[in-house]
Amino acid sequence: MDYCVFIQANHKQMLGAIVAEYALRRNSRNNDKFDVRIMRYEDIPVFREHEGDVFLRDGGKRVWVRNDLQSFTPSRFLPPQLMGYSGRAAVIDPDVFALGDVWELLSRDMHGKAIMCRPKSGNKGKRGCLATSVMLLDCARLPHWKFAEQFNAMFEFKRDYMKWVCLKYEDPETIGLFENKWNDFDHLTDQTKMLHTTKRKHQPWKTGLPVDYRPADSFRLFPPRHWLRRTRRALFGDYGLLGTYGKHPDSNQENFFFGLVQECLEQGVITEAQLRDEMRWNHLRHDALEVLERTPPLAA
Repeated sequence: MDYCVFIQANHKQMLGAIVAEYALRRNSRNNDKFDVRIMRYEDIPVFREHEGDVFLRDGGKRVWVRNDLQSFTPSRFLPPQLMGYSGRAAVIDPDVFALGDVWELLSRDMHGKAIMCRPKSGNKGKRGCLATSVMLLDCARLPHWKFAEQFNAMFEFKRDYMKWVCLKYEDPETIGLFENKWNDFDHLTDQTKMLHTTKRKHQPWKTGLPVDYRPADSFRLFPPRHWLRRTRRALFGDYGLLGTYGKHPDSNQENFFFGLVQECLEQGVITEAQLRDEMRWNHLRHDALEVLERTPPLAA
């Protein structure tokens, strides 16, 4: 098929990816026009080959590990190769959930651009970082995206992870911007097309679990929190003193996610046994079944 949505995932975020796929299909009237494919960390050989190796990230050195919450992130750059450098691809994180019809994004006029996305928010956005967590790709215009070669370059210290995921190696003339509603950061309104629960500490299915992601740090002198993060990691390890995931501040976003899970259960997309396994592995909050009981059904 000429159009495909790719969802990144690893073992920690597989539930999110399954729910994300369901949301794409649920909210599209054009399901016969595109495929959906989950890209699993375990199915990408080059990821496994570098387990435990050191790579370049934001000017510093980090160890590549499967067990990080977002170890799937570089696979954002794999879809053009998987599409044979033809057709259109959208790529999304496993914590991005469609409210609108993704076909509107896949079929839009890209005005000759190879990539469409939105800017990052906060300080990263001010430094020119683009959000690659949702991208629309014209695969024929991206023949230079040689995934294994570019991934390996991080371990040769020739390619910086942060510059890569911020699209700073791309010609700015080949990048267009779409509306923020296609990658709405923790913001749910009537205009939202894709909700991205990007603040990891408050992802609604993680509440109360031990934090299992590695906060970014860098060599920047300011703000001082970067020094503190590096010191904490050196003394206590990647997850030491990070505490637990908090409750999402917006009950509507929590209800939306668990409303999708509710429908997945009803339609056999996932089973209660799978949810109990996810709870046992600390990938899903331990009170998830109680939350589902009090979650109102989604509007048709």
